[in-house]
Amino acid sequence: MPATTPPMPPDWLPGMLVDTWNFLAKFPIVLSIVIVIVGLSLAVAAHRFILFWGSKITARTATELDEKLLSIIARAAALVVGYIALAVAVQVLGLGEFAQMVTLRLMLSVLILQLIQAAIQAGNLGLEIMGRVRNRFPIVEERTIPLFDLIITVVILAIGAYALLQVWNIDPAAWLASAGVLGIAVGFAARDTLANLFAGFFIIADAPYTIGDYIVLGSGERGFVVNVGIRSTRLRTRDDVEIIIPNAEMANAKIINESGGIRDRYRLRIKVGVAYDSDLDQVCALLDQVARAQPEVIRNPPPRVRNRGFGDSSVDFELLCWIRDPADRGRISHELYMAVYKLFDQEKVNIPFPQRDVWVRQLSRDPV
Repeated sequence: MPATTPPMPPDWLPGMLVDTWNFLAKFPIVLSIVIVIVGLSLAVAAHRFILFWGSKITARTATELDEKLLSIIARAAALVVGYIALAVAVQVLGLGEFAQMVTLRLMLSVLILQLIQAAIQAGNLGLEIMGRVRNRFPIVEERTIPLFDLIITVVILAIGAYALLQVWNIDPAAWLASAGVLGIAVGFAARDTLANLFAGFFIIADAPYTIGDYIVLGSGERGFVVNVGIRSTRLRTRDDVEIIIPNAEMANAKIINESGGIRDRYRLRIKVGVAYDSDLDQVCALLDQVARAQPEVIRNPPPRVRNRGFGDSSVDFELLCWIRDPADRGRISHELYMAVYKLFDQEKVNIPFPQRDVWVRQLSRDPV
């Protein structure tokens, strides 16, 4: 190509290499080969530089995941440097405008595809690393990693697809419109599934309950949470029956988490009524005695007895005490009520019940 104008040195080229560039520019093929060799050497150097200094940081950790992530980053950096070198080499060859454009676009498309793959791998490793650091990223755990993995993959693929369309000067508006129509159709067809998925994400993020909690729903179901999935939550009742509830319903339901708050104890309320002629101080002492005699009642905080008012036929008291597990509430309440009844009967404390006196009056009738 003797008639071709020698390529001018790029602005970023150091001044000391300008003369070498101008000399080699008389032989475009030789200059192109030199640029490729230098570029690939710089790519290898960048790869080793990142691995060398990055390994000094990752050596402080026990896991190998960060080393794999560092390797992906180093490989991506080497790809970028290598692409720049190849692009410059193609430009100095003096190819026709169309051939040069197609070659550069093909090379850039391959680079984008490589970077998409590297980004997806890096995202997966990043999620695994965050999943192991529970104290900093509690939302990222074994059951939520697939959801975040899907979101990251979709975002990376969307960005990569947009970049490829821009490389080939394709207007993405029509494609986005088609995707929007398709998304609306899919949304209507799978609205219940999508509602459960989004509700599951927010439940995991907000964490109103976790696995092992004892919860009571507004509809009356109660039990231990055995699984919190993306689509549904599973409860195991006291009858050892598993209830599967869609997350969309759980997100809109009133939930009482009896394992929440102070997680090492749960309060019981034993309501008792005594006759008005009873010795109220004795009643308080007997109720306190019953609570302290029950081995499963916590001693700290101690049991309390409170007078709650005067009923129609009784003086109303409430025995307040704490237990360890809310699932034992029914059984321990039964034992306390039985003990109260037996002790009151032994001490001659009357437990009243509503009574009504009926007076019958005979009306005189005039003879017909």
